[in-house]
Amino acid sequence: MNKKYLDTSFSILQWFVFLLANAIALPIIIGGIFHLPIEEISTLMQRTFLIVGVSSFIQARFGHRYPIADGPAGSWVSIFVILGQVAIQQGQSAEDALQLLEGGLIIAGILLFVLGTTGFMHRVLRLFTPIVTGTFLLILALQLSGVLLNGMMGLQGAVARPDYITATIALFVFAIITYLSIKGKGWMKRYAVLLGISSGWLLYAVLGKSTPTPSHASLIKIPEIFAWGTPKLDIGMTLTAALFTFLLVGNTIAAISAVKQVVPLSKENEKQTLNRGVSVGGISHVLSSLFSTIGIVPLPASAGFIQLTGQKKVKPFLIACLILAGISFIPSIVGFLSLLPGPIANAALLATFVQMIGISFQSILREELNQRRLTILGIALLISLGIMFLPETAFSGIPSSLQYVLSNGLLVGTMIVILLEQFWKE
Repeated sequence: MNKKYLDTSFSILQWFVFLLANAIALPIIIGGIFHLPIEEISTLMQRTFLIVGVSSFIQARFGHRYPIADGPAGSWVSIFVILGQVAIQQGQSAEDALQLLEGGLIIAGILLFVLGTTGFMHRVLRLFTPIVTGTFLLILALQLSGVLLNGMMGLQGAVARPDYITATIALFVFAIITYLSIKGKGWMKRYAVLLGISSGWLLYAVLGKSTPTPSHASLIKIPEIFAWGTPKLDIGMTLTAALFTFLLVGNTIAAISAVKQVVPLSKENEKQTLNRGVSVGGISHVLSSLFSTIGIVPLPASAGFIQLTGQKKVKPFLIACLILAGISFIPSIVGFLSLLPGPIANAALLATFVQMIGISFQSILREELNQRRLTILGIALLISLGIMFLPETAFSGIPSSLQYVLSNGLLVGTMIVILLEQFWKE
């Protein structure tokens, strides 16, 4: 009985750490893009904890009903980056750009909710063949690997030079999680992520890299609504959000498909599962706008985490979600958790992406890779990855709505593979 209780407690703790690691990294990156002061980054993190916890809970309880962590969408980050650059070029303030993003999140949320509740999802589903889903997962992993490696080297915010001590610690965390997930036995394999983050954080403190815990005047603090101001919309953001909804649907399908490969198959109808998942995804996006956070989506990397640790039960996941949402109201705990070094969190996430790369290839190989499919895969990867290496000014001379789309390698690559798969028949 005690062993079972202990295993459940550690499972809850490990899910909590995974949710936390996903929630911490991107708010820091966004804060750097828009030059937000440290106080605003801290409150952004508080709001992100709340929405990640609430969204993950309602998805696992009422949506797709799988233990899939929700988190800030890496696919939305490129929109934030481009919008921040366009705002600077056009002399706009960071507040104006962030209010546009709030409006875009509402548009995407409404469209997702309508798609899920009307049952129209089953018509969209036929577009996401195994090669489309696998290519999406592969491009997503490769795109975010750059963001995560930057974080591991301490290149966040205004920092331009890598911190090699930090990078060494992060690389150690990545190596120990990967090693334990392959060679570890019993509890060491199940709690590889928790052990890796704990040892890295301890090493960080021993080497004097940690910062002091900030003081907070209030015991309880309610997260602010529309902290960036009243949402705004323009034609460019409306069109971008509408097109981006298609990518968000693909993200949900990819996350559920990836987790289904590592979690025993549900007896439920797949269409109903996806409809509920997309509907709740719409609610999550509206909540993201309401509390001024990055768009929250089901994370395909959860499949890698489950495969890495064997954490397949939903109950510990639900409890971890409630804990994360609950602590968002306590500034002192948020302040302490925000001290989790970004490089350590990024290293842990990169280790889960190793598994996601494998899952993406499993999806692609579910159908024979004949010359047609190999060509489609090659074209999508070459163009999408090539876009990631273009300079930031490559699309500066075109309308902002096109900049949002064309500078997003994940969106362009997914659209290419869908179009070629549909119009180039056997």
